[in-house]
Amino acid sequence: MRILALILLMICGPVSAQESGLVTLQTRNDSRGWEGVGRLDIINKGFCTAALIQNRLILTAAHCLYDTDGTLMNPDRFVFEAGLRDGRAEASRGISRILAHPDYDHTGPSTDTAEVAYDIALLELDRPIRNTRILPFPIAQKPQAGDEVGIVSYGRDRANAPSLQEVCDVIQRQQGVILMSCEITFGSSGSPVFTIQNGQAQIVSVVSAMAEVEGRKISIGTSLQEPLAYLLSAFARDSTGNGNRLIGGGQRNDTGAKFVKP
Repeated sequence: MRILALILLMICGPVSAQESGLVTLQTRNDSRGWEGVGRLDIINKGFCTAALIQNRLILTAAHCLYDTDGTLMNPDRFVFEAGLRDGRAEASRGISRILAHPDYDHTGPSTDTAEVAYDIALLELDRPIRNTRILPFPIAQKPQAGDEVGIVSYGRDRANAPSLQEVCDVIQRQQGVILMSCEITFGSSGSPVFTIQNGQAQIVSVVSAMAEVEGRKISIGTSLQEPLAYLLSAFARDSTGNGNRLIGGGQRNDTGAKFVKP
């Protein structure tokens, strides 16, 4: 999770009276419906959070894919632990391919909101997850300022079970990013942000960073839809036409980027 020293051209409104705190999903019953969110373990590096959007694709933040020496890491550095709770995952999968959005500038300044707008990535699982308890999440329209959303995440000091914040607020949309009041910490990079429509959780954003404005901590995510549509199209074409952003096992991609530990 990156901490951005952003100067945001905004005035934060009041927190919703309905806003809820983080709740640890400690039991199978607590976790029901959220099993598609998992911890994305990075060997010798740490972890991020990711979510299943197809039976063989997970969604996370692009900056999670870069190593400390600036290289885009090999897929075999990642393990997706779906629904991980107290050392046990509902499903565990390796990664066969990774794709960071080509417009994500991992070498640029972290204060640039254009960087956050494309901070998303797709990872292909080495085997599909076909389990009636672990269902992919659909993608919804981008939320508007004032909308209520929720977030499921792993994080520092709560790495062994997911935490749910059922209600937080969209403060503002700005230059392709979404500013929210959701509570996040290190390890929460890539966490899915949800809206509930007709009783179904749908992903509307992915957490990229946290910042502080006027003494108030906020979370920052992508607007998601257009960047994600591009990534899904790239995967469908099985293309490596944008640099070497799409890589499979056994390949290397030396980029000179700066990786920020989640």
